[in-house]
Amino acid sequence: MITLKSRDEISAIRKAGSVTRMVLKNIKEAVRPGITTLKLDSLAEDIIKSEGAIPAFKGYRDFPATICASINEVVVHGIPSKRALKEGDIVGIDVGVGLDGYYADAAETFMVGRVSDEAKRLITVTFGCLERAISMARAGNRLSDISFSIQEHAENALYSVVRAFVGHGIGSEIHEEPEIPNFGRPHRGVRLEPGMVLAIEPMINAGGYQVEVLKDGWTAVTKDRSLSAHFEDTVAVTENDPEVLTR
Repeated sequence: MITLKSRDEISAIRKAGSVTRMVLKNIKEAVRPGITTLKLDSLAEDIIKSEGAIPAFKGYRDFPATICASINEVVVHGIPSKRALKEGDIVGIDVGVGLDGYYADAAETFMVGRVSDEAKRLITVTFGCLERAISMARAGNRLSDISFSIQEHAENALYSVVRAFVGHGIGSEIHEEPEIPNFGRPHRGVRLEPGMVLAIEPMINAGGYQVEVLKDGWTAVTKDRSLSAHFEDTVAVTENDPEVLTR
């Protein structure tokens, strides 16, 4: 069941969202060749706890870390490690924050030093998918209008859309209904209403859309080992324009 949030609840999610954005801002400043994703994880956890919040991912279904750190061909759910980032890598950082009983979730893909033109283009297109999807999160539209906007923009750029993982509702739980695929035909699914809060997260591959999960049970990689990028924001459907709660 999709739960509509009150103004007070959206305000609470917005507060969690401000901490989420603070984490991503600080990680962006810290990303450089030589830093480990474990160090970025520690930085994120320190910031979250200093704000009186909790890391939403840590311990969720036994996930061992505060952030997901997904390098190059890793699509999502990369586990932070002692692996150092190197010049030319791209790294997707996904972070969830719980504060006063409500959650926010956001992700961004960062460039490590100088990266290839193809990596830059993939990141630009993936962010463009997110921006288009957010613009569709309006009362009266259908859920699949969000999905279609992502698929159309990605495939027009000759990229593929990950189908194995989806966006989701969010509020008093980190994952709520509805699921939000990043592909599909328009004008289908539930009608969007004010009070819906959605974590919209395009995951776009430079090659094919197929993914596989590694032996750790978490790390999802492109099957063809092509680059993948990931962006996410928590968005409230309102009476007027969509409100991004994680910016």
